[in-house]
Amino acid sequence: MPDRGGGPTGPRMRVGRPSRRVRTLLMTLGVLAVLGMAFTMFAGFWTDWLWYRSVNYSSVFTTTLWTKIGLFSVFGLLMALAVGFNIWLAHRLRPPLSAMSVEQQSLDRYRMGIAPYKRWLLLGITALVGLIAGASAAGQWRTWLMWVNGVSFGQKDPQFHLDVSFFAFDLPWYRFLLGFGFAATILSLIAAALTHYLYGGLRVTSPGARATAAATGHLSVLLGIFVALKAVAYWLDRYGLAVKSSDFKATDNWTGLRYVDANAYLPAKTILFCIAVICALLFFATLWRRTWQLPVIGFGLMVLSAILIGGLYPAIVQKFQVQPNEQAKEAPYVEKNLKATREAYGIDGAQVTEYSGTSTTKDKTQLRDDVDATASIRVLDPNIVSPTFQQLQQMRKYYAFPTNLDVDRYNESGSDQDTVIGLRELNLAGVDKQNWINNHFRYTHGYGVVAAKGTTADSEGRPLFTESNLPSEGDLGTYEQRVYYGEKTTTYSIVGGPQKEIDYSDDNGEKTTSYKGKSGVNLSNPVNRAAYAVAFGEPQILYSGAIGEGSRILYNRTPKERVEAVAPWLTIDGDAYPAVVDGKIQWIVDAYTTTNGYPYASRTTLGDTTADSLTATNDNRAVVAQQNQVNYIRNSVKATVDAYTGEVKLYQWDTEDPVLKTWMKAFPHTVEPKSDISTSLMAHLRYPQDLFKVQRELLTRYHVKDATTFLSGSEVWQVPDDPSNKSGDAVPPYYLSMKMPDQTAQSFSLTTTFTPNGRDNLSAFMAVDSEAGTPGYGKIRILKLPTSTTVDGPKQVQSQFNSEQDIAESIRLLKGGDSDIEYGNLLTVPLDGGLLYVEPVYVRGGGLKYPLLKKVLVTYGGNTAFEDTLDGALNKVFGAESATPPEDEGGGTTTPPSSSNPTVQEALNDAQKAFTAGQDALKKGDWEAYGKAQKDLEAALKRAEDAQAEADKSGSKASSSPSPSATPSSGGAGGAKASSSPSPSSSPSG
Repeated sequence: MPDRGGGPTGPRMRVGRPSRRVRTLLMTLGVLAVLGMAFTMFAGFWTDWLWYRSVNYSSVFTTTLWTKIGLFSVFGLLMALAVGFNIWLAHRLRPPLSAMSVEQQSLDRYRMGIAPYKRWLLLGITALVGLIAGASAAGQWRTWLMWVNGVSFGQKDPQFHLDVSFFAFDLPWYRFLLGFGFAATILSLIAAALTHYLYGGLRVTSPGARATAAATGHLSVLLGIFVALKAVAYWLDRYGLAVKSSDFKATDNWTGLRYVDANAYLPAKTILFCIAVICALLFFATLWRRTWQLPVIGFGLMVLSAILIGGLYPAIVQKFQVQPNEQAKEAPYVEKNLKATREAYGIDGAQVTEYSGTSTTKDKTQLRDDVDATASIRVLDPNIVSPTFQQLQQMRKYYAFPTNLDVDRYNESGSDQDTVIGLRELNLAGVDKQNWINNHFRYTHGYGVVAAKGTTADSEGRPLFTESNLPSEGDLGTYEQRVYYGEKTTTYSIVGGPQKEIDYSDDNGEKTTSYKGKSGVNLSNPVNRAAYAVAFGEPQILYSGAIGEGSRILYNRTPKERVEAVAPWLTIDGDAYPAVVDGKIQWIVDAYTTTNGYPYASRTTLGDTTADSLTATNDNRAVVAQQNQVNYIRNSVKATVDAYTGEVKLYQWDTEDPVLKTWMKAFPHTVEPKSDISTSLMAHLRYPQDLFKVQRELLTRYHVKDATTFLSGSEVWQVPDDPSNKSGDAVPPYYLSMKMPDQTAQSFSLTTTFTPNGRDNLSAFMAVDSEAGTPGYGKIRILKLPTSTTVDGPKQVQSQFNSEQDIAESIRLLKGGDSDIEYGNLLTVPLDGGLLYVEPVYVRGGGLKYPLLKKVLVTYGGNTAFEDTLDGALNKVFGAESATPPEDEGGGTTTPPSSSNPTVQEALNDAQKAFTAGQDALKKGDWEAYGKAQKDLEAALKRAEDAQAEADKSGSKASSSPSPSATPSSGGAGGAKASSSPSPSSSPSG
């Protein structure tokens, strides 16, 4: 035929087919791309399997994997069958002839277009919806395992009298099934309707009936199923009221039924259930009646009923029955909430005792000895002294300590000593030459524990180390010092092969080692090497000569990562801490079981509740890894991670927790019995901080047991802001060995304070017995102060410290030059009806940019002292010296006060004059005079320090702690002389 395009005629241009070589190349590239994607997916799967096998928790991997595969297959297949069957049925029920209309003629083109591909189109649609539904169902593996393995709580809810396990384990699974049913019905309805429309079963603009009888019956059945599912939803909503969150003026996260729920919503849901059942039957009846008249009327009545009965009626009850007499109406339901919340968070046993807040002893000198018996007051703040540990004990730049150290107990001379402890962990940022070999083969681990007494410091304000140097030596004895797994170890290392690792270095050079543990995954297998090269995006793993026989790759190396991986059903505490146990460094990790389905218990968001001034300012103290709301929590598992081998052990701690029992059924043989915890490990277990913070937040309201008081809000407390810094975040809890008024001996405790809502005076003091293995472990004691009198809270005490003239002047002098002041933890100790506050004060100054303990603030009963030592401050406050000689700050006699040395005093007087002259010059803007005054001040301080040092040599025994100048350090970081930072004796304050 001639060309109708109007152009020149002639031979047509033929589009040439690609040559065989090109086709072969394209096909090869396609196959390689598919194989590459397949191997990438395989690498992820294979490396996960190898890792779980290496830590002996392969059952966790297989159980989780097969559960996901099973859910994916079953629900993906069900969804595909549901949608595919309804498409097939709609096609089968199509009318034999389509109406002669413009609408149908337009649809003919589509029918003809898809006719050759109908089977493939059907398979494609069903496969797509099946994949999506299967992936969604696989994400519900926790819900399935809890449902199928759920155990009884042995407690019934007060409304429906069902076991709590129904709400915690069963109801979530039923809701998932209901949601899946709704999704399958809606997708099937849409697919069937489109198919009926495409093949003429439904008509929009064509004359005659809008739907064939077959289409009417088919769609009516699907609509009937939808309404029947809605009836089931109404029935489940009745039980959902017991775990429903709602806004209530008494608390922000109220859970459970209130008066309007029990007397309006509950009967409304029952009525709506009955209406929905009748409406569903009307839809099913269209199979015989072939008309939608009655079902549509029924559906309309159901919608109207939902508005009137489910919405308007409860609003009327709330407005005209509840609000006029709210306390009387809500009180029974508040009591249920109080009881359930206290049980769910483990605070039902909290002991609240009235406490006067004022000392009953008139002669305060009698209390001086009681202080030592009441508490081992910790003046070494683990959240401040990390830079001091770093400078004095880092030794090499490729080591580092965490920003916040930990507090533990170690036995010394037959008694427990509060100890500040940290590990010298690997710090790759300090490696001078950064390359792949150094970062992953040579620098692979940290080395040693550094520990110091928590209750004292040496004469220069430095920690009094009980374990120090490199290799570490001291009171902890012999133990494996290499730290391959730690909080700062976030990259992988390849060890045990031909490449030697740097152990540590001393004056004789580098000491090397080769990893002998069985941790990690063996890379001798080329398949393993290829898989890790792909998984880590590091091709050198595949061909590097540094990898050979015996090479093993270590990764997932932080304690938190390892415990989360082997127990994905646990919520991990934000603070793992190290302990030396039976010749090994063990990381101890607290883990929690939680649920969101405890009826009547109010909810809390763990991420928000566990945040404080430390988590806000320091990245190493992570918030508990959970942002979802929960209303039940138990510290059910204590986990350990070996710092050398990476071995993870989970111990059952709460033997009564039904949530843990459920997970132990789902993952058998993964949690070891509590009886397997050794005595030496038990000595280092403690009450976890994050659980304590959750409980104290709940106790701000739930310390009361009376519904009327709870509703009035008159007894609401708050956790005070940290007064020692300007973060504006909550004060962290502090570990402290102390005894409460009803105790006969000190116990390792976790403590906090409360203030009234919106005010700064003290309302309560709270402590929990944190010494694991003792009968009193976990007992919460609250000392409630009277509301009729005002007792200073932490913020007010801090303000008094800062505003008292003599103290303010001393602090101002300590800040002279380029020094900075840092306030340590403000500790509170109940004593003889009153409250003793103690706060260490640190100074960063001179050439040493790390804090030294220079002063101690103490206040009790209106008396305040600001002295060089804790004993001196206590002696001044109580007007008497302790009958027990003060612990020597360095192993010998106590250093005499600097004011007894006339040379020192003269230099300090000159320093005071120079400082005053500098301030006057600063006000006048005379920078030349200011510079001269600063030089005079520096010279006077240097004379004072030299004189004091000379006096120390002749009048005091040298400190047992290594001085900075005697400490070997890489790069000079720890080798600066202590003389560059003014000592307390060299301060102009005297």
